[in-house]
Amino acid sequence: LHMGKTMKEDLTVVVKYIKQLYPPEFNVFSTYAELYHNYFASQAKKNAESHLEDKDIYLLLSWVHNIYPKDMRKDHVLAEELEKVKLGSLLPSSLSKELEKKYLDSEEATIKNSLSKCLDKEIQRWKEDKEPEKLNGHFQSELLAIFVIQSIYSGQKRAKDISTAVGEELSRRLWQELPAFLRSYKDAFEDFKEKSKKHRHYKPILIANVNNCWNFR
Repeated sequence: LHMGKTMKEDLTVVVKYIKQLYPPEFNVFSTYAELYHNYFASQAKKNAESHLEDKDIYLLLSWVHNIYPKDMRKDHVLAEELEKVKLGSLLPSSLSKELEKKYLDSEEATIKNSLSKCLDKEIQRWKEDKEPEKLNGHFQSELLAIFVIQSIYSGQKRAKDISTAVGEELSRRLWQELPAFLRSYKDAFEDFKEKSKKHRHYKPILIANVNNCWNFR
């Protein structure tokens, strides 16, 4: 963040005050821009090759795909000059792809794990001596559907905020996870129906879960 802010502020000063003090053939802005970019890219590469936590990978990818090319290089003061310089990406394509894969693997595993834990909690609720909550007069087991849908949606949105391609790849993976989760949910529910017929709130729990189907559809 400090490097990005410094680069943006300094290049703005070059455009507004320094560039016109030199003959055009000196390419003063290009010189400054290339030096800043090369240093920034070298630091990004150094970070990318070190051990990064998931949140650091996300931040670095956001810089590579989003913040650097869009917020910085499309800045209204700098855009025209930077367009002439053709600086390229902050990271080599191969390294960027490697980070994207790490991010996607981690995000997929995190969402899959959270869905599994949520289902475990839901199954535990069925075993409690408690009637399901009502919404608009109807039994609902709505927390499960809301949590699952929000988890998938927010995961897709985070990935899309990095880049369209990363968002599409995570969506593709999650649309494979969702049917797997729904199968687990169905199996658990079938098991409850068979084994818990003497449960005091058996019928309301069945109704609540049937009402869940609409949300999942």
